Amino acid sequence: MKALVLVGGFGTRLRPLTLTTPKQMLPIAGIPMIEWVVGRLAQYGVDEVILSLGYRPDAFIEAYPDQTCAGVAIRYVTEPEPLGTAGAVRYAALEAGLNETFLVLNGDVLTDLDVGSLIDFHRSRGAEATIALHRVEDPSAFGVVPTHDDGRVIAFVEKPPRDEAPTDLINAGTYVVEPSVIDRIPAGRQVSIERETFPQLADAGSLYAMAADPYWLDTGTPQLYIAANLDAIAGRRVGIQVEAVSGTVAPDANVTNSVVGVGSTIGAGAEVTGSVIMSNVIVGEGAIIRDSILMHDVEVGTGATVVDCSVVGIGERVSPNQAVNAERIPLPD
Repeated sequence: MKALVLVGGFGTRLRPLTLTTPKQMLPIAGIPMIEWVVGRLAQYGVDEVILSLGYRPDAFIEAYPDQTCAGVAIRYVTEPEPLGTAGAVRYAALEAGLNETFLVLNGDVLTDLDVGSLIDFHRSRGAEATIALHRVEDPSAFGVVPTHDDGRVIAFVEKPPRDEAPTDLINAGTYVVEPSVIDRIPAGRQVSIERETFPQLADAGSLYAMAADPYWLDTGTPQLYIAANLDAIAGRRVGIQVEAVSGTVAPDANVTNSVVGVGSTIGAGAEVTGSVIMSNVIVGEGAIIRDSILMHDVEVGTGATVVDCSVVGIGERVSPNQAVNAERIPLPD
């Protein structure tokens, strides 16, 4: 089976993390996010992954020049212009010649979903497309999917007000799709799979959905990106063991519940808590890093503080004794 992974978005909510790096190439506990997504697919019979590229396609091509990612063969398809989620699926599927049942995944969602069960469910219903569902406390930021008892989708409601949501089951970003769906997507313009394609399929009675409760996380904000890293080192993912600290930590520094990347140095008396420190970072003596993100090659001076979900971009400097509180450096446009 083939899988199409959407990685073309700009990741604007994550800036400055994504000013130079596509969000799916950001590290989760030192491993690029895309490898966490692709690596799980082989166990479900996926023998090739098509990456639908848009923003900074060179980052993926340079990272995987042999067209192998996490042990899985990959192929690149680059949108000539932003086409929306459905438009991207249509373009990539036609370019890759997908003419059998295939998977579609959002490349910024981390999940332990049993994809094999989703495929079996799809085939047992004779569906044209099937959506994986996940239950959340507040569905207002997602596509909400009420279903009949057999899983047939009643409607696809994109981002309803919290008190008007017909269910707390949301679109989890993994789909099984028949080639006939491609024929339903108009060419030559941006098309949203959530706002156009899925509602059309629901009206036709050919859209189904399966609810499950595995690990699931949308990594689209700095807070959630930190959570993804901390979940990885805490062993909250099925079958995953990763190191929390790959850098050098002074004997009297205090590093707790944090990721410290390769080549990074945590100075004497420094405190790092609930944070993500990428590679080749210098945290000076007595500095405090709390619930924040330091990208590659950042230097934090002696006695400085970086706290409250601050994000410091690649190569930036925090001066000695400077206080960075809930800030993004540099500021996004």
